[in-house]
Amino acid sequence: MNESETSSHVPDTVAAVDLGSNSFHMIVGRLDNEQLVIVDRMRDTVRLGGGLLADKTLSPEAQERALDTLSKMGQRLRTLPHNAVRAVGTNTMRQIRDGGAFLKAAEEALGHPIEIISGREEARLVYLGVAHGLAAADQTRLVVDIGGGSTELILGEGLVTRERESLFMGCVNMTGRFFADGKISEQSMERAILAGRVELQPVRRMFQSSQWASAVGSSGTIKAIQRIAVANGWSEEGISKGALKKLRRALTDAGDSQSVALDGLADDRRPVIAGGVAVLSAIFSALNVEHMQVSEMALREGLLYELVGYIQHRDVRDSTIQAFMQRFGIDRDQASRVETTAHSLLRQVEDSWELGDPEFALMLNWASRLHEIGLAIAHSGFHKHGAYILANADLPGFTRQQQDLLAALVRTHRRKFSNAEFDGLAPSRAERAKHLAILLRLSILMHRGRSGSQKPPMKVTAADTTIEIRFPDGWLAEHPLTETEIAREAEYLLSAGFALEYA
Repeated sequence: MNESETSSHVPDTVAAVDLGSNSFHMIVGRLDNEQLVIVDRMRDTVRLGGGLLADKTLSPEAQERALDTLSKMGQRLRTLPHNAVRAVGTNTMRQIRDGGAFLKAAEEALGHPIEIISGREEARLVYLGVAHGLAAADQTRLVVDIGGGSTELILGEGLVTRERESLFMGCVNMTGRFFADGKISEQSMERAILAGRVELQPVRRMFQSSQWASAVGSSGTIKAIQRIAVANGWSEEGISKGALKKLRRALTDAGDSQSVALDGLADDRRPVIAGGVAVLSAIFSALNVEHMQVSEMALREGLLYELVGYIQHRDVRDSTIQAFMQRFGIDRDQASRVETTAHSLLRQVEDSWELGDPEFALMLNWASRLHEIGLAIAHSGFHKHGAYILANADLPGFTRQQQDLLAALVRTHRRKFSNAEFDGLAPSRAERAKHLAILLRLSILMHRGRSGSQKPPMKVTAADTTIEIRFPDGWLAEHPLTETEIAREAEYLLSAGFALEYA
């Protein structure tokens, strides 16, 4: 993605891809007078979660199913620029440990980058999608999304979330635990529901019925349960407690998933319906839900609405950074000085170091604002503390990859500069991240005195593993402390294979 894609041309067609543990979804929308109109959808049952092996790699069969689906979606999306497409992986994608091999193959098949998002970020995006499909109201809503590998619970009002949790239970993994042989008995259903209630226990009070006025469900599992309930006359709309009880009875009476004959039950949903019903039953029981509305919108719609916000320059990540600056008592004046200098340096080397993607500028700006966040814990090793916070905190709007990049920049902003700190990043981004880290280090160095005095104009050039800084004639001689610090910085960088020249 180059800068012209985000500034000179605002795409009128946008798309979102959701790589779930059970199904992959694609949705395409068109911007019509700044309103989002859905023009295309695609869904494939991939069962990615069912192909996750004990060593956290994917079975060849699961990989083949996934890449085949992504190739089909890619045919529809290849003409769109990267800034018009958001593709995210959820629970199963979060668990894969294969050195990034499957992610790389998936991105090649789709033709667009794929982001891995945390469970709480998934919850936020689910709520954003659901809330856009509901009438405006001041009351607090409980939103429930049951996926293949996780279940998201959210409390929110309007478009804003208040509480978000992601629990490790979904229709695929619950089916694998309690109904793996396809047999459905009263005992196995009771055990599955009890396991679900155990998973809910730590958050039960937070999401208890006294905390919300209405409950809304989204996702394929909940929509499938509603279709069955309505088709069999157990509920007129949504899902009632009584309808859910009748569905459990029908499943246990059938005794086997392949023997279940229910109006409204699709064949591709049949193998995992028991696990999904167990999860929803546990939620109804633990949270005292009597009736649940069902939304047609979910994660993928939330992705689209947020993508439109990015295009129209409304980025939730800015709000997240501002909140963290306030929460951790960041020195805003110092952060602003560092950010201004970093921005100036970036503009001078963005072509030679291939840093023209606007996302790199954002990451450098945000790292400049948060590089001292670790001081809230301790001064000693505060760069390490800051990196830990950013790698593990709940950062609304940020993907897993973005948090890892931000943490790497903060971790390497001072002292020893180690290439190993970038090993966890995708190879295609690791080298760019090192370049950003060098720019951040130099910017911080220039403002180590923490004064508001004007700094001299610096001319910077770069090529591969070299960077050259030129100061006005005589300036370094007049500032021997800065010259000493730059000399020490050159030693740090040289140990990592970068040559810093200055005069």
